[in-house]
Amino acid sequence: MIRTTSAPARDDKILVAMSGGVDSSLSAALLAREGRSIIGVTMKTFCYSGVNGPSKTCCGLDGIADAKSVAAQLDMPHFVFDVEEDFTRDVIDDFVSEYAAGRTPIPCVRCNSFTKFRDLVTRADTLDCAWLATGHYARVYRTGSGPARLCRGVDDRKDQTYFLWGIPRSALDRLLLPVGALTKPEVREEARRLELDTAEKPESFEICFVPDNDYAGVLRRYLPENHASLSAGTFRFEDGGVAGQHDGYAHFTVGQRKGLPGGFAEPMFVIEIQPEARVVVIGPREALARSGLVAEAANWLDDVPAEREVLGVRIRHGAPIVDAKVVRADATSFEVDLLLPQEAITPGQSAVLYRGDFVVGGGVIVSSSGGANPST
Repeated sequence: MIRTTSAPARDDKILVAMSGGVDSSLSAALLAREGRSIIGVTMKTFCYSGVNGPSKTCCGLDGIADAKSVAAQLDMPHFVFDVEEDFTRDVIDDFVSEYAAGRTPIPCVRCNSFTKFRDLVTRADTLDCAWLATGHYARVYRTGSGPARLCRGVDDRKDQTYFLWGIPRSALDRLLLPVGALTKPEVREEARRLELDTAEKPESFEICFVPDNDYAGVLRRYLPENHASLSAGTFRFEDGGVAGQHDGYAHFTVGQRKGLPGGFAEPMFVIEIQPEARVVVIGPREALARSGLVAEAANWLDDVPAEREVLGVRIRHGAPIVDAKVVRADATSFEVDLLLPQEAITPGQSAVLYRGDFVVGGGVIVSSSGGANPST
C-alpha cells in the first residue's frame, strides 16, 4: 500500500514523467541531484506512422528518444508506456466531437485530466513509487497534515495551472513540481550547467496530433464525408443579416478575425457559432464582451466556492486573471459574474478559478452571457 506523507521521505521512490523536453528533463535532474530514487516514464500517446506527424515535438518520437537519452545521462531507469488507446478515446475523439459541435476544445487539459495523470498514478502504484513528478510550471503547497493545494508557478508567463485544473485529487496529493519555482530562463541555464542533452531543445506549441496546425485535416480523417462542420454555411450579423458564405464552421472560433468577410467600416470578429444552422455570427470587437459564464464538468482541487464569493478566474491560457463573483457552484458545474467584462469567452475552453495564487478548480465553458458589468 502506498503511504501518503506531507513531504517525500528520503527513501521514497519518485516516478518522473519525462516528455523529452527541457522542463521535465531538469525536473528529473534536480531530483537526482538530491539523491532521490527516481524512475523515468514516457507516454506514447499517438501513432505517428499514418501522418506527417510531430516527431520533433515533446509528444513525438523524438521526445521519446530525448527522454531516454536524459535518463541514461542521469543513470536512472526509464520506461515507455503505450497509452494510445486511452489517448485516442479521451483526447482525439473529444477534440473531433467538440469541433463538430461548434466548440473549441483544449486537448492538453483533456490529456492531463483523463490520460496522463490517471495513468501516472496507476504506474506509480505498480512501480511502488510514493510520489510522481512532472515538469509543469506550477507549485504544490503543503502544510502539516492538510491536503495539498495547487499553486501558480513563479514565472507568470509560463504558469501552467490553467492546464492542470482537471487532474485527479489523488494525483495532486502525491505530486512534485521541481521547476515550478523557477523561470524559463533559469531552467535553461540550469540545464546547460548540468549539460543535459535537452538544454537547447526548442519549445513546442503545436498539438501533438495536429500536424502543421491543420485542424480541419484531423476532422476530415475522423468525421463522415460532408459533415456539417466542414460544409458550406453562412456568415450572419447578430441581427440575422447575411454577411457572406463560409466553407465550414469548424474553421472558426469565438474571437477569430482571420478568414472573415471584409469591406466593413470596422474589423469583424466571430461572436458565436450556431452549428445546427451552420451559421457563424460575426460583429465588431465590442460585441465580444461578456460579463458572465457557465462551466460544466467541474473538478475541485480546493473547497467548493460559496455563493457570492469573489474569486479570480482565467478564461484562456495567457489571459489575465480577473475578479468574478460566484453565482452558484456545485459538484459538477459553476456560474460566475465577471466584475469587468472579458472578450471572447469561448465554449469548449476552460474557466479556472483561483483564491489568490491557489487553484480552486475549473470547468469547461458551455455558455457566456451579458455585455455589461454584473450587478452587485
